[in-house]
Amino acid sequence: MCFASGLCFLVEEIMATRTQKFKAFVSEPMGDKDVTAVDGINDELGLKLAAKGFDKAYILLGQFLLLKKDHAVFQRWLKGAYGASPSQAQRCASCLTDWCYAFL
Repeated sequence: MCFASGLCFLVEEIMATRTQKFKAFVSEPMGDKDVTAVDGINDELGLKLAAKGFDKAYILLGQFLLLKKDHAVFQRWLKGAYGASPSQAQRCASCLTDWCYAFL
C-alpha cells in the first residue's frame, strides 16, 4: 500500500534496478560466500580484492563496517584501492547496506 505516489514510484524504480545477484545476496545470511557473491564485484575486481586478503564477502563487510557504513567513504576506498568503477562501487555499497538492514 502506498501513501504517496512519488514514493511508490521511487521504491518501484529502485527495486527494478536490483540485479538477481543483489537479490540473491541480500536474501540469505552470507556465511562463507566468496567476495564475488556481492553485487558489483565481478571476477576481475574479486581477484584484486582477494589478492589483498578480501577473498570473502564477510571480510569486505568488515571493511564496510569499519568505515561506519558510509557509502561515500567506502566507494572512494573501493575505487581508489582496487580500481572499481563508480557503478561497481555504488552497487557493492548498496548491496552491503541492504544486507545489513536485513541481518544486523
